[in-house]
Amino acid sequence: MFQKIKTFVHNENGAVTVDWVVLTAGIVGLCVAAYSSIERETNQLSADVSATVADWDVTTTQLTASDGTSGG
Repeated sequence: MFQKIKTFVHNENGAVTVDWVVLTAGIVGLCVAAYSSIERETNQLSADVSATVADWDVTTTQLTASDGTSGG
């Protein structure tokens, strides 16, 4: 029985797999956190730009060439 436990403790066959799983989970977590932060800020920026553009008073004018034509 003790021999099986000793073999299990010293066996490293699954250690690399566990390392990769933990590393990948950490990277995914970091990406999710970054995406969440970026999304929140871009949504706020979009709302600010939309509010600013909505307040603009846009008028169009017909340009006339020096010879009196519309130039089109």
